[in-house]
Amino acid sequence: MMKIKGLSKLTLLDYPGKVACIAFLGGCDFRCPYCHNMEIVLDSVPEDYIDEDYFFDFLKKRSNMLEGVCVTGGEPLMSGDITEFLSRIKGLGYLVKLDTNGSYPERLKELVANSLIDYVALDIKNSPKKYVKTAFCTPLQFQKVEESLAFLLEGKVDYELRTTVAKPLHTVSDLEEIGRWIQGAKRYYIQNFAYREGVPDRTLTSVGMDELQMMLQAVKKYLQTAELRGV
Repeated sequence: MMKIKGLSKLTLLDYPGKVACIAFLGGCDFRCPYCHNMEIVLDSVPEDYIDEDYFFDFLKKRSNMLEGVCVTGGEPLMSGDITEFLSRIKGLGYLVKLDTNGSYPERLKELVANSLIDYVALDIKNSPKKYVKTAFCTPLQFQKVEESLAFLLEGKVDYELRTTVAKPLHTVSDLEEIGRWIQGAKRYYIQNFAYREGVPDRTLTSVGMDELQMMLQAVKKYLQTAELRGV
């Protein structure tokens, strides 16, 4: 059974240029301190899953209104049923956008090869030297992220890269290192952290606009396509 933890029935922002809905899948292998979806990440209440039949009936009824489905989490690629899930969505004629932390490159490549993903959003948690500490992941998981990034940079599927910045986790020099690391990327967005109830680290704060602009300019030394998003 697919662990559908939430359904946002309409978004004009999450899938660039498309009218879409969002399916939130439970579970994640990272523990980012600024995460807004910790209740989904921990997946601690299995009784609150949304029934798959309800979800697909919803998609059938909205086929004349929606163009795409954003599949997010948590980490969607953790699920062993993700291939079948995306196949059913594609079978209804929808475009699929996948949000991922990049820790399952083999599965990502397979889904792209089978034309089950149309757009990928890969989270870049921090500069390489601070990645493990920021995402609370292992060095091996970071190597997997690097593999996913290298695959996306090949351009076999449409994609974007994005970083949510929060103080004191991210500095201007970190963003410069990110720019150097991902240079050649098609799209890259810097998003500002906003505190909300349930965020694991309550000491984190958003980044001021002046520093955000400095971060953007640091990235643009290597990537002219970089932009601020949501500010």
